[in-house]
Amino acid sequence: MTDKSFEDKEMNLTDHLSELRNRIIITAVFFIVFFIVGFIYSKEIYAFFQHDIGMKLTVISPGEIIWIYFTLAGIVAIACTIPIFALQVWLFVKPGLTNTERKATLAYIPAVFILFIGGLVFGYYMFIELILPFLLSLNDGMFNEMFTVDRYFKFLIRVTLPFAVLFEIPIIAMFLTAIGILTPDYMRKTRKYAYLILVIIGTIVTPPDFILQLVVAIPLILLYEISIYLAAIVYRKKQRKHKEFMESDTFD
Repeated sequence: MTDKSFEDKEMNLTDHLSELRNRIIITAVFFIVFFIVGFIYSKEIYAFFQHDIGMKLTVISPGEIIWIYFTLAGIVAIACTIPIFALQVWLFVKPGLTNTERKATLAYIPAVFILFIGGLVFGYYMFIELILPFLLSLNDGMFNEMFTVDRYFKFLIRVTLPFAVLFEIPIIAMFLTAIGILTPDYMRKTRKYAYLILVIIGTIVTPPDFILQLVVAIPLILLYEISIYLAAIVYRKKQRKHKEFMESDTFD
């Protein structure tokens, strides 16, 4: 290897690292802005959650007051930064994509945000309508119910956040298929392992009740099957375009 080629590769690596740094900085700036907005409207967001449980939450230390402000602001910042983060990732990998792949993957950005919010809503619905009522039904007058802000929101986040992440499976599968890292056949071959992981996740985020765990696990399994179907569509389109390109190249 000549000194010149080594220098070119070193400069190329430096350019990539510089580009990556710029994308991270842009994402961080938007995160901070959304965090500030979430912090300002923390009272209104808290009132929404409090209305659904029909009782006032308790704080047992002054630190919990500021903790809930930071927690709610952080949730807002994460949710709103998701599309910005997706856009920065797309811009970073854009030079390595073909024009067709660029157009196809650009449509994933709004879908990432919609699915993340959809996962949060689904997880929150499961929590409010199924998990929390089930847990409270076990009380049956045995105890006085008093929820602290810290414990309640930590439990709520533990239940809802995994759904928000898992709802991104279809987009991740489509994107990895589009860039050639994943194939539908591989997803089908590893289906049973994926099912096991999803069932375990459903067991972790729900109380030890078989019906509840089944109610949570079934949508996640359906989500995986939808991911295979969507990945197959992307894969067929990719194969067809590749075939057309090879035929046109041969004709020329």
